[in-house]
Amino acid sequence: MNTTFGFDQHRHRSDVEFSDYYWFSNGFSKEELSKIEDMTSDLEWEDAATGQDDSSKISDYRKSKIKWCPQNREWKWVYDKLHDMIYEANEQMWKFDLTHMREQIQYTEYYGGGGHYDWHMDCGVGIQNQRKISVTVQLSDGDEYEGGDLEFNLGNHITGPRVQGAAVIFPSFYLHRVTPVKSGVRKSFVLWVGGEPYR
Repeated sequence: MNTTFGFDQHRHRSDVEFSDYYWFSNGFSKEELSKIEDMTSDLEWEDAATGQDDSSKISDYRKSKIKWCPQNREWKWVYDKLHDMIYEANEQMWKFDLTHMREQIQYTEYYGGGGHYDWHMDCGVGIQNQRKISVTVQLSDGDEYEGGDLEFNLGNHITGPRVQGAAVIFPSFYLHRVTPVKSGVRKSFVLWVGGEPYR
């Protein structure tokens, strides 16, 4: 009896890890974070949306302000650092076929009084359906705000680190959220990289 059901059982023999994230405790130094703060100061603010429709801005589902960091010469060193960290994480954990970094870095502030982003995945419709890996960088000191935890629901509940400069990398289909910020401001970077449909 044929028990392979037409699938190539020998194509991939290496194990992959889908029960955790990968992270760098010192992805960016204090000096680099200070430079990033200066670089973001002149960028324009906008209210964060929850999808392709602008009518979804400032909802009970997501409450934050964002800026978009251009892919230009000034920002190249930031994109290069994130690329190298994502590459290492993918090689160690998931081994996805990655082909592009088409989206800009999203700078986000979750502010006291309930700034948050409820449970969601980073992949969806449009360009989002090409996302395979997400990275978030902790720009704030974890002691500067209360609440605002990055959490994952992977069958079990996992809370991400609050270390300033830390980069947390995970598959874009991981269910995750940022809990409400009770006081202070949580600042972070988010970036996504993608590829062709899973195969």
